[in-house]
Amino acid sequence: MGVNLRGKSLLKLLDFSTEEIRYLLDLSRDLKSQKRSGVPHRHLEGKNIVLLFEKTSTRTRCAFEVAGSDLGMGVTYLEPGTSQMGKKESIKDTAKVLGRMYDGIEYRGFSQRIVEELAEFAGVPVWNGLTDEFHPTQMLADLLTVEEHFGQLKGRKLVFMGDARNNVANSLLIACAKMGVDFTACGPADLMPAEELVETAGEIAKVTGSVLQFTEDVKEAVAGADVIYTDIWVSMGEPDEIWATRTKLLKPYQVNREVMNGASKDAIFLHCLPSFHNRDTVVGEEIYQKFGIGEMEVSDEVFESPQSKVMDQAENRMHTIKAIMYATLK
Repeated sequence: MGVNLRGKSLLKLLDFSTEEIRYLLDLSRDLKSQKRSGVPHRHLEGKNIVLLFEKTSTRTRCAFEVAGSDLGMGVTYLEPGTSQMGKKESIKDTAKVLGRMYDGIEYRGFSQRIVEELAEFAGVPVWNGLTDEFHPTQMLADLLTVEEHFGQLKGRKLVFMGDARNNVANSLLIACAKMGVDFTACGPADLMPAEELVETAGEIAKVTGSVLQFTEDVKEAVAGADVIYTDIWVSMGEPDEIWATRTKLLKPYQVNREVMNGASKDAIFLHCLPSFHNRDTVVGEEIYQKFGIGEMEVSDEVFESPQSKVMDQAENRMHTIKAIMYATLK
């Protein structure tokens, strides 16, 4: 029996089987080929979706809007301050109202509880564009990028450097375990994934053969790595005063030339973006003026190197999000 995801929400990859993730990756590849070949694929003509953004984003918003348009759908974007969700109207009531008007709902914001509640009461598929706990749409783009470069996922080694308890690291842990990719979290002991999530991933890994590792030792972590992945040191919503302690704590885990040289000779670099790899942003310049750090989680040399596949990764957000919407709304 084939995979059928019609009507299903994407809240976290824990809710999806290895076979379902495999189906989404294959579908993403097919839709990407159609897009690049100029083949029309307006398979969802007449449907409408709404994007609820409590946290702003370049890639997530553009990926959903372009993907929705390519599939023939109408797209409504609601940014912070343009809806009453959670202020004058409860999440439950908002979900019920929007479910009457739209065929699908995307949410990007803070608590995982909010996107779970939207899915509970909307009556239509809800897609998690990012919460503080998980970032499942990013994971599908990451997996597709790795597979495109190496030809397969199973048995590859991915190392996440830095704050390994954030939403991206949490999601990578589960995504790798589901797909048989070896996963290493490398960072301070206090910034490792929650024990409960590690235990859950460990049970999955027993089935898929994924090897999970957690270490503070950079050289040990990157040895034999196929993919070096990192994220910004302070996530959206965290207070600015955290920068002082976080930069000091995570500076030893910066992805630089030495780190890449310690990995496999054909290793690639990934980052979910945006990245503070130079001083060409307001925040980047502010951090330099305060702490004298001109490059943060990744050096500019690595970010701009041929090993960096971050732009392929960013583009793949569109193709994988398109696959999610098509699979759940067709």
